Amino acid sequence: MNQATYLNNQFIIAMPGLADPTFFHTVTYLCQHNHEGALGIIINRSADMKLGDIFTQMKIRTTSRSAADAPVFSGGPVQQERGFVLHTGGGNWDATTPVSESISLTTSRDVIEAIAVDKGPKQYLVALGYAGWSDGQLEQEMLANAWLNTQCSQQVLFDTPIKVRWQAAAEQIGVDINRLTIQAGHS
Repeated sequence: MNQATYLNNQFIIAMPGLADPTFFHTVTYLCQHNHEGALGIIINRSADMKLGDIFTQMKIRTTSRSAADAPVFSGGPVQQERGFVLHTGGGNWDATTPVSESISLTTSRDVIEAIAVDKGPKQYLVALGYAGWSDGQLEQEMLANAWLNTQCSQQVLFDTPIKVRWQAAAEQIGVDINRLTIQAGHS
């Protein structure tokens, strides 16, 4: 696959027939996709905890009620004990990888400490774990019609209610995902 066909900074949307419970009805933001594989963060699956729980576990002082009440996402099945912060630009964090001109992925404690006191990125999403694919694995799954892909929308990524992100991401490409059939028809 050449660099022009990599899906960095895109959403992959689970097709209705993708039965794996880890990915059923998910939207995954692809942070890295290259000849070695892919890494993404699921953006519509709650970890059933608030960021305040993370602050407490990490012994981080917080002054931001909105940050403490922010949801934490289940970013995927790999390294679920590790935190990942998707965020808009700005700041100079210890372990940040730019994904696009406007979105970065940070894995260092300093960004969480800044968020706790309203000095972090303007928009962010905190996830535990990530989704990973080995070389060629995601491409094979796409050929098997497990995923749709579309450009990232910061509106869907940060502002759309969690429960409607799956539909909203698909609507970006004019697809009513609820109307898609699981099996292809045959004549």
